[in-house]
Amino acid sequence: MMSSTEKQISFTENWFKQTMDTLQNEGTWVNLGVAVIKIILILFVANLVIRFGKIAIHNIFKIRNLSPLNTSERREETLSKLLDNILSYVVYFIALMMILSVFGINVQALIAGAGIVGLAVGFGAQNLVKDIITGFFIIFEDQFSVGDHIRIGQFEGNVETIGLRTTKIKSWTGEVHILPNGSITQVTNFSLNNSLAVVDIGIAYGEDLEKAERVIDELLIKMPAQNEDLTKTPELLGIQTMSPTEIVYRIIAETLPMKQASAARLIRKEVKLVLDQHGIKVPYPKLVAYSQGDQPK
Repeated sequence: MMSSTEKQISFTENWFKQTMDTLQNEGTWVNLGVAVIKIILILFVANLVIRFGKIAIHNIFKIRNLSPLNTSERREETLSKLLDNILSYVVYFIALMMILSVFGINVQALIAGAGIVGLAVGFGAQNLVKDIITGFFIIFEDQFSVGDHIRIGQFEGNVETIGLRTTKIKSWTGEVHILPNGSITQVTNFSLNNSLAVVDIGIAYGEDLEKAERVIDELLIKMPAQNEDLTKTPELLGIQTMSPTEIVYRIIAETLPMKQASAARLIRKEVKLVLDQHGIKVPYPKLVAYSQGDQPK
């Protein structure tokens, strides 16, 4: 009877001998070389399919732009990126299955086993399924697209990417917020319609109000030609309030989406300059001091 130590030594010797015989066999290296060549060809063809597939996707959207049924640029960019990702996932999955088959692995049995495992995992992955379904409806209903400025809860910024599972929002200070699509219940989209700039201009008491209105109106007529963010001529509504120190005029201007802040700053600057040119004063703080012996009348 052989002891356990002798059996282990004998097993090691047999394994080493079989390994050396395999490595010295010319057919082993031929098969390995053929397998490596097949894998390289599979990866090469997969990359070609992905590259030409992406080109075809973008060309399809270019052709749609020439048709009367073209979609908006924001939606096209979202759909093209999504289709690029789906194409990459599908092609790489097929390539992986082909590589496994090169090594003699039964791919059909592997896929069948993965389906059973996936079914079991699916019961515990309800949040993932919810994210994917919500992401599909976000894209299908065009709730928002890449490049839109939106607010979701406490997060606000420009949409960087939209996937079937997550959405990335970049705030104006540079932070990127990654939100699961399933958590998106309410969205405020600031990029769908034009914005409105509201500007209040103060005029000092004692100034010629009719002259001030005429000067401001003449300025506003010229402003759309100077600022492409303005979609129409700004409108002087008239006196908004009369405070103890000033008379406040209100101006409204329709602008491109999310351009109201820059347009309002430009309007304030131009109105101030034109009022100064015509000698119309804006209100400024006044300080009245009394000496101890003076009696106010």
